[in-house]
Amino acid sequence: QLVESGGGLVQAGGSLRLSCAASGRTFSNSVMGWFRQAPGKEREFVAAISRSGGSTYYADSVKGRFTISRDNAKNTVTLQMNSLKPEDTAVYYCVASGVFPRTVATMTRPSDYESWGRGTQVTVSS
Repeated sequence: QLVESGGGLVQAGGSLRLSCAASGRTFSNSVMGWFRQAPGKEREFVAAISRSGGSTYYADSVKGRFTISRDNAKNTVTLQMNSLKPEDTAVYYCVASGVFPRTVATMTRPSDYESWGRGTQVTVSS
């Protein structure tokens, strides 16, 4: 089970920190990631992190502004979002995968992940 928290309303240029708590699976054996979905749009890959946390991959749209990290001792993954833009407005989903990719850069499709949280709303006002 994946449970997201930390969403909310923020002005453009501001920051938010999303957290995801995982239970019911061996967290340290899972590739973790974040997707988002804006109204009327398809789900979009945001970021992924390897099991150890040593490798990360980001969508071009968030590179340099967002940072994904994980704490395997606490079974949590976070997404630090800085310099937020109105186009970042979406429901953000925490995801997990038990596959063993050669690189997390290949884990960008929704079908790559078998576990999804219920999502948390992020709204960025202009």
